[in-house]
Amino acid sequence: MGLFGSLFTGVSALFAQSQNTAIISNNIANVNTMGFKRSEAAFNSLVTTESRLARYSPGTVSINRIQRVDAQGSIQQTSSGTDGSIAGNGFFPVKRSTDFGQPYLYTRAGQFSEDAEGLLRNASGFVLYAWPIDADGNLPANQGDLTSLVQADVAFLGGLTRPTTSAELAINLNANQTRTTYTDLGAGPSPAPQGVLADGAAHFTRGLTVFDSLGGGQTLTLEFHHVYPPTVVSISGTGVILDRDTDLALVPGIADGDVFTIDNTTSGTGPFTFEYDNNAADTSDFPFQTIGELIDAINGAFPDEIEARINDGGDLVIESVNRADTISLTNTTGTPLTDLGMSAIGAALVAPNLPPGNTDTVLSNSEEIFPDFQDLTTANTQGWWQIVVRHPNGSEITRGLVNYNGDGSLNATADGDGNTDIQTPDINWGNGSDPQTIGVDISRFSQFSGNFDVIFSDQNGAELGLRTGIELTREGIVVARFSNGASADLYKIPLITFANENGLTEVSGTAYSESEESGEENLREAGTGGAGFVEPSTLEASNVDLADEFARLIISQRAFGAATKVITTVDQMTEDLLRLR
Repeated sequence: MGLFGSLFTGVSALFAQSQNTAIISNNIANVNTMGFKRSEAAFNSLVTTESRLARYSPGTVSINRIQRVDAQGSIQQTSSGTDGSIAGNGFFPVKRSTDFGQPYLYTRAGQFSEDAEGLLRNASGFVLYAWPIDADGNLPANQGDLTSLVQADVAFLGGLTRPTTSAELAINLNANQTRTTYTDLGAGPSPAPQGVLADGAAHFTRGLTVFDSLGGGQTLTLEFHHVYPPTVVSISGTGVILDRDTDLALVPGIADGDVFTIDNTTSGTGPFTFEYDNNAADTSDFPFQTIGELIDAINGAFPDEIEARINDGGDLVIESVNRADTISLTNTTGTPLTDLGMSAIGAALVAPNLPPGNTDTVLSNSEEIFPDFQDLTTANTQGWWQIVVRHPNGSEITRGLVNYNGDGSLNATADGDGNTDIQTPDINWGNGSDPQTIGVDISRFSQFSGNFDVIFSDQNGAELGLRTGIELTREGIVVARFSNGASADLYKIPLITFANENGLTEVSGTAYSESEESGEENLREAGTGGAGFVEPSTLEASNVDLADEFARLIISQRAFGAATKVITTVDQMTEDLLRLR
């Protein structure tokens, strides 16, 4: 029994070594196969008896194949933008075809290219699957499931038009620009707040090209006017150029003894009476004869509450310092306010009450303040600019005010989305394109003394462009490039990880399927959850080491020869046994 048992042992050794040689041969044959993972043989002894006291009966040897899927191959550079290797853990999800019912396979062979149908396939013909990216750059809500994946099809993108949704300007406005008087168009309540600016030449104009949904270029025009604050109480318009030494006797209609009162009804300061007294024989709170005396009287009566001054155009300006205060001016005797060109409704003028932080504060004729103010109550009275945005046909799209701090920075705070911008809602270009809303970022606007200056302007969107190529990024995003310089993120490739990569079932030399030993698949974004990164324009080479394989081949050859020697020896011993008589 022992001789025949030894014969069977030798035969099992021949079989095991031949299998080992086959594994080594397959490794060597695929030394240049991209993404190939080597295997190696593991030998196990099959014992027929475990007792040392029993008669020994030789066992046999069995062989198992161990996959080295987790061993990283070397990364090689290529010239194709759709090639990709994985640096670290993970597999590309693929299918043999797009037919219904095809199971998912997993590979690290990333030699992808576009086929005749626009699908991305690797060199083995497997179709790449990925998450679709919507217009806002979001992935599917169920991105943890394989059902969220779709075939990476890029054929539908022959060209791209991208409408503009946002623009950014960096402009310096000249703080020394002479300011323009507001004109009340009579559209406001009574007493009317300051009205919209009368149509006049803008102090500075800037054109901005945007793109509609049809890919056409449209030019928006931004007009800038340096203006008096919306809370200015009144501005003279007598035609007399005033200065501090101007005697009010020069102003037509002013008579000795004319009296008016000023009252800050919010703070409770006042009312104080102001009287023009040409003979200096006055019993009012504040007599005056010149414009300078009047200015000093008002500023002295209401320190830090009301500011009176002469503007660049020689007009008398009286305004509230605190934007939330209500200031009342009343003619008591005569009509000094009217004669100074201060339009009065009834017996009083009331400064508009503008609450802080309200982007929708309507002044009149749909005038609004944008964006949100950091502190409207302390807004710089000399830092107000009106911005008018005009359609290419010259019509007005929107109009509003901005304010600058004393250091030249924009007096504004970002909204809930982190934006400091002007919204131009539902623009109809009149060419059949979709209505368009554009946010113009003005966070980098400034007001310094000096020339008007456009530092830079930029906007998203693009005119019609033809697709010039497809490429991958390190984050696994499939990007389409176009001749107009635009790009579009189409898909994001998940990297599939397993608890035991070596337990996957080999379907082909470069593709694997899930098994009980590998554990369930996990869909990861590149660089998260233990997944590696996609290295674009590279391929992962086979992890076969020729020197190691040749050494194993020599060992297998010697072991095979030794097994044949066992069989030859047992044959001779059997022959000797048969010759016994």
